Amino acid sequence: MATRPDLRTDPATTPGPGHGRRLDPRTELSEFLRTRRARLKPADVGLDEHGRRRRVPGLRREELAQLAGVSVAYYTRLEQGNGRNVSAEVLDAISGVLKLSDAEHAHLLHLAKPKQHHRRRPAPQRQQVRPELLELLTALEGVPAYVWGRRTDVLAWNHTACALFGDWAARAPQERNWARITFLDPAARRLFADWESKASDVVGNLRLDAGLHADDPLLTALIEELSADSGDFRRLWASHDVKNKAHGSMRMTHPLAGELTLRYETFTLPGDQEQSLSTYHAEPGSASEEALRLLRR
Repeated sequence: MATRPDLRTDPATTPGPGHGRRLDPRTELSEFLRTRRARLKPADVGLDEHGRRRRVPGLRREELAQLAGVSVAYYTRLEQGNGRNVSAEVLDAISGVLKLSDAEHAHLLHLAKPKQHHRRRPAPQRQQVRPELLELLTALEGVPAYVWGRRTDVLAWNHTACALFGDWAARAPQERNWARITFLDPAARRLFADWESKASDVVGNLRLDAGLHADDPLLTALIEELSADSGDFRRLWASHDVKNKAHGSMRMTHPLAGELTLRYETFTLPGDQEQSLSTYHAEPGSASEEALRLLRR
């Protein structure tokens, strides 16, 4: 008989090294636009590179401004972090030129015009998982499933998820966090066959969180901790990539089940847009399905 999964609310209530500080939205906006501009080649936007020497990679500011239909001075002020008077139409135009994904476009809006795109409120110290969701996790027993929230904190799970990813209940409360696990736990590098992809996804989610909640001191503390302890985190954080992957596949090397290729689906939960339910399953009839079945036992 399946047992009721443990309720794990956001444990990070102890002040960290960044407690009381916040991320600087102007710097975040500036660096995000600069890195998005640098990743594009002129040919990507239909510009002729022939005969033109370029001192820096990517588009020049004047090229981007011309394509977006704004003055160079106007765009320069925006890239310097001053988005106070920029219109949504201009942001849409710049987003189109930069070929931003939906997640990146939303991130740009939050960074440039935070007061218009989300209510600024004190960051909640704890997140609560509804009892009905705990019942759902129990009903899903046999399918690895967990609920996660702000700062990539794992909030609740079922036993099959623990069998697959490791026992979250055995971890210290502040360690039940995907970012800490991915970058600071050596076992994660052995578990995820494509660790770089997993790490990039985790950082991309933190970037989204930072755009929405630059005033969250616990998020700032987490970023400072990871930056101090992991060179890989520093490298990926500096890229300013933003991701919100809702589905895909993942290859794992499990110490008991061996090689698995699993498909995952992530659902934003109604009633709390800052919580998500993630589930994992194998292709029917595959060796991974059999390995997952053995692992459940």
